[in-house]
Amino acid sequence: MNPIPNTGPQVGSTRSVYLPAMAAAIGGLLFGFDTAVINGAIVFIKQQFALSDSQTEIAASSLLVGCVIGASVAAFTSDRFGRKRILLAAAALFTLSSIGTALPRDLLEFSVARLVGGIAIGIASTLSPLYIAEISPAHKRGLLVSLNQLAIVTGILLSYSVNYLLTGAGPANWRWMFASAAVPSIAFFFTLLFIPESPRWLMQKGRQQEAEHFLAQIVGPHAASGEIEAIRSSISDESGDLLDPSFRKALVVAIVIALFSQFTGINTIIYYGSLVFLEHVPHQTASTALWANVIIGAINFVATVAGMLLIDRSGRKSLLISAFAGMALSLVAVSAAIHFQASGAVVLIFVLTYVACFAVGVGTGTWVLMAEICPTRVRGRAMAVATVCLWCGTLLVTLTFLSLVTLFTAAGVFLLYAVVSIAALLFVWLGVPETKGRTLEEIEKFWLSQGHN
Repeated sequence: MNPIPNTGPQVGSTRSVYLPAMAAAIGGLLFGFDTAVINGAIVFIKQQFALSDSQTEIAASSLLVGCVIGASVAAFTSDRFGRKRILLAAAALFTLSSIGTALPRDLLEFSVARLVGGIAIGIASTLSPLYIAEISPAHKRGLLVSLNQLAIVTGILLSYSVNYLLTGAGPANWRWMFASAAVPSIAFFFTLLFIPESPRWLMQKGRQQEAEHFLAQIVGPHAASGEIEAIRSSISDESGDLLDPSFRKALVVAIVIALFSQFTGINTIIYYGSLVFLEHVPHQTASTALWANVIIGAINFVATVAGMLLIDRSGRKSLLISAFAGMALSLVAVSAAIHFQASGAVVLIFVLTYVACFAVGVGTGTWVLMAEICPTRVRGRAMAVATVCLWCGTLLVTLTFLSLVTLFTAAGVFLLYAVVSIAALLFVWLGVPETKGRTLEEIEKFWLSQGHN
């Protein structure tokens, strides 16, 4: 594909952009914690409620139904009411869910409480990276949007650590695992009160003075004037139609990348890792399985930091290609290790390389691309559509994993995910443009030129 033109970096106040980006990224931390806490808790919930495999899939997947709903809600509310207000609503839902999930008497009550939390995750997973992308200078956008992914994996690691520490806390241990999320949920709500609204959303609503004031803090007064003109021009040129032929390719790329990020099976480790180690690796206990999760979470965190440092240097495309290649090789190794009944340490090593490859390239690259690749006027809706597809992919993988293991064995399922990883690599190689160092308006012009070819 043709290269996207580059105007070079702008100089601005680091503090003015990092503080609101970090505040928005707390939504990512809650996203990671709430999605991953089920991994350790599911072992004890399955025992307490005497769940079958299909009921266990429902317990794990109820959150994901809410994620689909939440991302869909974000589609039409964020463009109307603003990124900040809808994130505040998500923070309130996070708080309600963390308390509600700690109190259920049966699977139905548990699933409803988790669904509410899923709605909050769906909103935050759409709007946190979107908001960060819209406030970030082009030369820092990959790093700043990756803050959200770092927050996600921090939440995952935190949940695994809490799960491990509460393993011996008695039959109510899983309730405390969920309740502990109330503290960061409340912190998220109050932190959001002090951040500004997205300047690009403000421009859509005709509030130029507010937008220019914020941009001047980030890139300086002179550069802010230029960005205001570029944003105004892009908004006036756009039809606002999500399926406008000029931007259809961008939407397709965002959707397909979102689906591939899930169909490669990462959330089978995030949601069912403890069960995989308990049921398919010899000589494991609940404690050793949960300890393995902590190690996985730590590697996920370290690899995400590496991805953050690389994404604005090596670029999105090369990082994604390398990551999918590494994931494919690692999944083949995981499959072989499980098939030949290798030790827990051997299986864990290959799982760690798989998670590390995902975190370095796919975990960071997917959210950055989804947040930056579509034009301003439809970005909220486009990001939401891609995120809905991502959560639908997660839901499908989570709902089918245990059933597929019964049909094809765990080794067979991980081999299937390896094949999907190869397909993802080919798609990125052939169909995804490089976007590093480009303003959002330059990326938009690139898709416009592609639509006219």
